[in-house]
Amino acid sequence: MTVTESVLRAESVSDALARLAELGEHGRPLAGGTWVLRAGLRGEDDPYRYVAIGGIPELAEVSYGDGELGVGALVTHTRLAELVAGPPAAALVEAARGSAFPQVRNVATIGGNLAAIGFAEADLVPALLAGEAEVELAGPAGRRRIPVVDFLAWREKSAGELITTVFLPTPAGRRSGFARLTVRGSGEYPIANAAVSVDLDAEGAVRAARIAVGSVEPVAKLCPVASESLVGHGFSDLEAIEEAGRIAARECSARDGLDAPGWYRAEVLPTLVRRAAAHATGQEDSE
Repeated sequence: MTVTESVLRAESVSDALARLAELGEHGRPLAGGTWVLRAGLRGEDDPYRYVAIGGIPELAEVSYGDGELGVGALVTHTRLAELVAGPPAAALVEAARGSAFPQVRNVATIGGNLAAIGFAEADLVPALLAGEAEVELAGPAGRRRIPVVDFLAWREKSAGELITTVFLPTPAGRRSGFARLTVRGSGEYPIANAAVSVDLDAEGAVRAARIAVGSVEPVAKLCPVASESLVGHGFSDLEAIEEAGRIAARECSARDGLDAPGWYRAEVLPTLVRRAAAHATGQEDSE
């Protein structure tokens, strides 16, 4: 049975939850489908039936206010790349802008990027981790919010629940940036990517930091030791940023793949952390 032969359509969040409940453990939501539809190309079986959620207006909304940005699960990478949301969301906007190709960005969604299991290269995930984002889930017991870092560890058990909104804090004094590296240039999946988000005090020193990396391990991760190493330094302290990048590489168990060996992913991480930090300060890094 093909994906298109096993799709049910939902008109609302409650309708989608009801249909997912009917399908049980074999039911999954379907939006852009950029990961699901290529399961066969990856040599994977697809045992699921799908509930198409692309027609639910609530899931396509973007909201501002109360110190956070709310992004509906159906918001595409293209729409994210066009957001004007300030420095705290700069890493997310940049990650969306550089991911894959225009044809993919036009349909790939933030909810799908988060939910795709086995997709180590998801560009939005490190930006959301570094930004302390939370995921709102709708399920049989109502709605709840959990940190993205917890959702990544738990998502394989999420059958029956639906991502509705991703919330990204936008406090004053926060800066963020993102960088990625591919085999041949723009587009494509990244060999590695990195997001940096820092909270600065009145003097411009780092009082809190989060460095997240993706495509290095099977799942994107925060690098707490590297992040902590930035605290107390000026955010223009290049030596501190370089050292944070080296620490981040040591915190990872880099995976081997057809596109790059693990040692190379770790080797380029310090440069990507430096570039992400440069983007966060509005500077260019040409090295």
